[in-house]
Amino acid sequence: MTKALITGITGQDGSYLAELLLKKGYQLWGIIRRSSSFHTGRIDHLYKDPHEHPKLALVYGDLTDGGNLSAIMNEIKPDEVYNLGAQSHVRVSFDMPIYTANTDALGTLRLLEAVRSMKKPAKFYQASSSEMYGKVVETPQTEKTPFYPRSPYGCAKAYSFWQTVNYREAYGLFACNGILFNHESPRRGETFVTRKITRAATRIKLGLQDKVYLGNLDARRDWGFAGDYVEAMWLMMQQEKADDFVIATGETHSVSEFLDEVFGCLDMDWHKYVEVDQRYFRPSEVDCLQGDASKAKRILKWQPRVKFQDLAKMMVKADMELAKQEKVLKREGLL
Repeated sequence: MTKALITGITGQDGSYLAELLLKKGYQLWGIIRRSSSFHTGRIDHLYKDPHEHPKLALVYGDLTDGGNLSAIMNEIKPDEVYNLGAQSHVRVSFDMPIYTANTDALGTLRLLEAVRSMKKPAKFYQASSSEMYGKVVETPQTEKTPFYPRSPYGCAKAYSFWQTVNYREAYGLFACNGILFNHESPRRGETFVTRKITRAATRIKLGLQDKVYLGNLDARRDWGFAGDYVEAMWLMMQQEKADDFVIATGETHSVSEFLDEVFGCLDMDWHKYVEVDQRYFRPSEVDCLQGDASKAKRILKWQPRVKFQDLAKMMVKADMELAKQEKVLKREGLL
């Protein structure tokens, strides 16, 4: 039985990856940070029923604690390690650059060292990001496009990318990078622009909210479905040789286009409800990202399945259910 360990298992990608690996018969561990309250909502359906998934266990750990990571690796002895843990919000990284570097950059280095310390080193997957391209020098972006990060988050991810390559070349580790472009789902954090929009639009529709405040509406991104993208992560780890892959849809859409889709699903005109707030602009903007996943399609036989319009509908449907539940609770005086 293959054993895997996921950092960031309670996040969007971690939860979808956990589902995938459990379906494939893995014995699975997830690292979670110790806090005064549990933040396991995205994986509760997997973790709370031990009869349903007895192959999932959670352990306390932190990417800022290298000794703890080494102890976890040498106790569990996983075959595969997926590093999805990070301070993952680009705008927040400008407010917390040192913390972002400590977790996203040095955290990866600590984890690589922990893997290297194992008697039989695990295969290692690093969650790299399209934000590494930043001020893009060519469109679309491929595995050979130079990086030009425009945020502390992008810089930290670029550091992690090259450390992963270095450990592969210097120590012979099976270490690969998935350069994932934007990927969304109903499990996306509510501070990220797509989920912020679907959450607000459904609440506005039901009279729970009046406005939503956003930043740059002209920013263009390559948006896919997180459930599709975690499959690419797994496929990278099944190859005979470790390599780096761009994972993207190849399409680019603006924030305004996403607003069109979302509010259109609800028969509303978003111009009546959206206001631009300078607080949500980045100090240095990334205007357009568009990935070329030709290599992944050719070698991994991977294809994105969920289209942009269907992704918007999926997220609106899920958030409408949440908004309906919220309205009932408010009506009953429970909120």
